[in-house]
Amino acid sequence: CGLSDADRHADAASIREAELSMLRRLGADEDNMLVAQCNLANSYVELGRNEEALRIKQDVYSGYLKLKGEEHPKTFQAANNYVVSLNGLQRFGEAKALLRKAMPV
Repeated sequence: CGLSDADRHADAASIREAELSMLRRLGADEDNMLVAQCNLANSYVELGRNEEALRIKQDVYSGYLKLKGEEHPKTFQAANNYVVSLNGLQRFGEAKALLRKAMPV
């Protein structure tokens, strides 16, 4: 979002919240909803709203698991995003468990 690039993160978050709300009202497909949720979570991280971002990233990961399955690249990316947020909140045990689940050796 251009607003994020211009360090206008609060404005970007507001627009992304409105976008997500609109997509819900219009009955957008799940993939588009997950992309919009991920974008909103990224805006929340920029604003220091890390717990809110974490909840959304968890929802996005769960959504991709259901929609695409465990081995789809989007599911791996969502798992990685979720792990990054867990690490940022120093929830290392949860991050390690998720990595083991999402990317077995």
